[in-house]
Amino acid sequence: MLGMTFSDKLESLDGRPVGMQGFMAPPLKAEAKFFVLTERPMALCPFCSSDADWPADIVVVYLDRAQTFEQANARIEVAGQLELGSWTDPETGFVSLVRIPRRALREGLIPADS
Repeated sequence: MLGMTFSDKLESLDGRPVGMQGFMAPPLKAEAKFFVLTERPMALCPFCSSDADWPADIVVVYLDRAQTFEQANARIEVAGQLELGSWTDPETGFVSLVRIPRRALREGLIPADS
């Protein structure tokens, strides 16, 4: 992680249910089984080739099935079990440090204004 460390608070949430709000980052392709939740709306895709370049404020959210995403810059909320540590998705090669895996996602995507 090249000097990046998880906060004590984040480490205390590893493996526990969490809810978080943010913005869906622009996906690599229109249909995918995961997306990146960011703290702020983004115009460019934040995907990384390694965890050494990993931005500190994004979480990967995995879904049960591929979905078509539309970039609306609307705040959304996700809930699920948080997982920490470097992991490479065997299907895509995408590397993540902080994620909510599909087996742990509850409720799916919820508009934050609801």
